[in-house]
Amino acid sequence: MNEIIDTIIIGAGSAGLAALREVRKRTDSYLIVNDGPWGTTCARVGCMPSKLLIEAAHAYRRSQSFDGFGIRGAQGLEVDLPAVLQRVRRLRDEFVRGTVEGGDAGERQVSGKARLLGPHRISVNGQEHEARRIIIATGTRPRVEHQWKAFGSRVLTTDTLFEQPTLGKRIAVLGLGPVGLEMAQALAHLGIEVTAFVTRKAAAGLSDPNVLATLWDLLEKDFDIHVGDKARLAAHDGGIEVISGERRLVVDQVLAATGRVPNVEGLGLETLGVKLDERGLPPVDPGTRQIADLPVFMAGDVDPSRALLHEAVDEGHIAGLNTVAIPPESFCRRTPLAITFCHPNAAVVGQSFRELADRDIVIGHIDFAHQGRARVAQQDAGLLRVYADRAGGRLLGAEMCAPAGEHLAHLLALAISDGMTVQQMLKMPVYHPVLEEGLRTALRRAASQLGHKSISDLDRCDLDFQNTLE
Repeated sequence: MNEIIDTIIIGAGSAGLAALREVRKRTDSYLIVNDGPWGTTCARVGCMPSKLLIEAAHAYRRSQSFDGFGIRGAQGLEVDLPAVLQRVRRLRDEFVRGTVEGGDAGERQVSGKARLLGPHRISVNGQEHEARRIIIATGTRPRVEHQWKAFGSRVLTTDTLFEQPTLGKRIAVLGLGPVGLEMAQALAHLGIEVTAFVTRKAAAGLSDPNVLATLWDLLEKDFDIHVGDKARLAAHDGGIEVISGERRLVVDQVLAATGRVPNVEGLGLETLGVKLDERGLPPVDPGTRQIADLPVFMAGDVDPSRALLHEAVDEGHIAGLNTVAIPPESFCRRTPLAITFCHPNAAVVGQSFRELADRDIVIGHIDFAHQGRARVAQQDAGLLRVYADRAGGRLLGAEMCAPAGEHLAHLLALAISDGMTVQQMLKMPVYHPVLEEGLRTALRRAASQLGHKSISDLDRCDLDFQNTLE
């Protein structure tokens, strides 16, 4: 066994690399171990390649509305799918190179599968290493039924989708979580015949029934959605058959988007001496990322409680900082923010409708079918609902499917983080005509339910010219 290392990081994804940045500021005695390709999940098979495909789909879909603007000739455009996928891979590879170069640890990085031998020791490539502290950031992988592997490349995940030189004309998508929804709609917009299979009417993590209903109606205009029994797959001469109750459909390929599972098999978490849950995960303090009272920390998607890139990076930084903090410091987490890059964007900000079920709240809304700027841009579809505390008017959360929803969601997240009330947010200047005017409408409707004597957007002052604004 070699000399004792200050910190060992297991996993070189977004969380592991964030931890590395903090650790290498504080010590030269560290080791980072990674099993499989280097480069984050986001850059390789997640956020970036999916957005590259989505942007191509949006560009082509946009051309189909040109006639409404008086622009002719768009009917002659066509999708060169191999070229689209080639661009996805080319730019994807640039993003991957950036993450690999940024996380290069030279001789202190090891390729191989690490196994814990206790809270201070690991084994990798047949060699044991002892450490004062260990950070576990092994990430997740797509959930795939074992029997589906027999179908080879006919069953795709986001790990394999972007590697295809082209795609079949008929694709079934299993699941409409953020990833399934984004890919189903993007592929449909690129001209592929898409059918989604789900066991219940749910999409994009939305819990507000009004927002979900609005999004669902829009999605059904893009591709077929079947709600029923859990889908089964069977071999078929013409491709692969998807079976759900009485529904049987033959497609060329299936995209499995039914969630992700933590990479903990063979990791040796049982050697830590703490109780593991039904997923095989140990108890983790959300503020410190510490496992029980051990010198071991867990960060990133391997803990699925906040499986988002910005949360993984935060957790990596927290874990890295706490490798030298005695006792470990607890950090406040950011306002929850989840965005699905479908069209229109779906988002949940702060506390969701479901989480506020037992709270006394007021709800303000805006239907973008009637919003000026949305109509001008032919983006007039969607619904935004904001939730505020009835007693004081403090913003608590929002759910939406809205044009430019990704930007509205960030604005709301900032307001919620700062503890702003509906009245305070209404004092924000809003230009005309912009989509943010829709947000103001929703806020005014929420304010009208608060029972305050005045809900003016403006503060009064003693200057005569200001009084003319009342």
